[in-house]
Amino acid sequence: MIKEIIFGTAGGLALFMFGMMLMSEGLRKAAGTRLKDILESMTERRLFGFLVGAGITALIQSSSASTVMVVGFVNAGLLSLKQSIAVIIGTNVGTTATAWLVSLSGFEFKISSYALPAVAVGFACNFFAKKRKIKNIGEIILGFGILFVGISFMKDAFSGFENSRHAQELFISASTRPWLALVAGVVLTMLIQSSSAAVASVQLLAAGGAFGHSWEAALALSIPFILGSNIGTTITAQLAALGANRNARRAAMAHTLFNVIGSFIFFWFIDWAAHLVVAVTPWKLGPTTIAASIAVAHSSLKICEAVLFLPLTGALEKVVYFFIKKKDDLEAVYVVLDKHLLDTPVIALEQARREIVRMAQAARDALLLSIDGLLESDLKKLGSVQRIEDYIDMFQFEITAYLSELSRREISDELSDTLPVLLHTVNDLERIGDHAVNIVEIGERKIEHKLTFTGKAVSEANLLRQEAANMSEIILEALKKNTPAAAVPALTIENNLNTMQRDLRRSHVKRMGSGECDPLTGLIFIDLVDNVEKAGDHMANIAQAVIGGLQWDYEEE
Repeated sequence: MIKEIIFGTAGGLALFMFGMMLMSEGLRKAAGTRLKDILESMTERRLFGFLVGAGITALIQSSSASTVMVVGFVNAGLLSLKQSIAVIIGTNVGTTATAWLVSLSGFEFKISSYALPAVAVGFACNFFAKKRKIKNIGEIILGFGILFVGISFMKDAFSGFENSRHAQELFISASTRPWLALVAGVVLTMLIQSSSAAVASVQLLAAGGAFGHSWEAALALSIPFILGSNIGTTITAQLAALGANRNARRAAMAHTLFNVIGSFIFFWFIDWAAHLVVAVTPWKLGPTTIAASIAVAHSSLKICEAVLFLPLTGALEKVVYFFIKKKDDLEAVYVVLDKHLLDTPVIALEQARREIVRMAQAARDALLLSIDGLLESDLKKLGSVQRIEDYIDMFQFEITAYLSELSRREISDELSDTLPVLLHTVNDLERIGDHAVNIVEIGERKIEHKLTFTGKAVSEANLLRQEAANMSEIILEALKKNTPAAAVPALTIENNLNTMQRDLRRSHVKRMGSGECDPLTGLIFIDLVDNVEKAGDHMANIAQAVIGGLQWDYEEE
């Protein structure tokens, strides 16, 4: 029994995490701007976001599934944290639809039963399709299917508890103590990964007379279990966010805080809630009507929580930031380019400049982290560069699309001349990110072959890194101030980098010739020097753009 629980939980969790990663990546590739625009328009107002969350969850009858999707959308950059909170509040109301189905028809839709067909369809689309769009959709479906296969394994690991007489006796005895009942609801839901299943179990136990024959007493004993299940269901979103970015983890934390705070608030009003449900339900006592009354209680609690928290989404967002603090400006928000400002071109252009500065910060971080990771043989630093490069690509796409849209508006000649300069700057920043990724690949090769630089090589590389850091800071400051004088020193450093490239290549070739370092280490060092120098070329292009000279003669790279 213990072995099955451990194996099922470990394997199921691994599949769950892998499915989540696939689904997020597929969403990122397939969405483009169209899905993002739809989601933004539907969730622009809190009420619409709430209704979207409630509707989706009511359709698929799994708050875990819809919340995981929300975390995936945030992870893929399709929803902001603030938008996601309103949707999450809606999912908590939508999940009560399952309780109504259990009470009214005895039927419960299990999305996990379609997991394997989803895996088959997703694999077929991803493997056999030739169109990139279909492949991306297949990756989403495959990830979604694998995710729920993992949940099924975790559920099966604890399936013995559902039919265990001893487990049911423990479950029922806990109901006489509200705090124990709440804890039992938390634990049960965490184990079976479904608040709907946990609430259904309570409904069936109550309908079977396990909680006695008093309608009001049965409700009072059921409500703590329901509140506990609301807390327990947050584990799914937390698991989904483990391998996700900081904003996705914040979305999962918002889900947890909403459910935990709401459950503890209404825990003190259990008797009042039971009296209210009895007062508003017209039907008479019976096995089916007890289950229906529990569904009424479940829905009422969730609606009250939504009414309480929906106006406080801004405050909840601040609390989430307190728990998961802002690490840097890059991860604080996604690209912020308000399309309504396009009708005011001057303000729209300043907004684009601000985002270009943030893109420059990302490019600087990627370049310096890649050099540090290579010199220190630090896989963690090297791994973070690819994540930053994803942000850089997102910045390039969003800013380019925004400036292209702005160019189609009626703008002054001065602004018209500025747009191509900014577009070239964006492209140069993206190329700096590409060179950072090249350095990451070189660093991974260095670590894989367990190579080390000589002391002289390390010293030279540190000097190179310092020049790149100085130049990137100058470029960043020049972009912020948008003044030619601030950019001029960067051109001097670019000349230094060109000289250093020649000198360092020459000195390293000598070390290779004398046997101080082996050929493979030498090639890695030379590749590092070349990529830093090329990144310097792109920073020089940006400096020229700020100064006013258009010099974009790209070499073949």
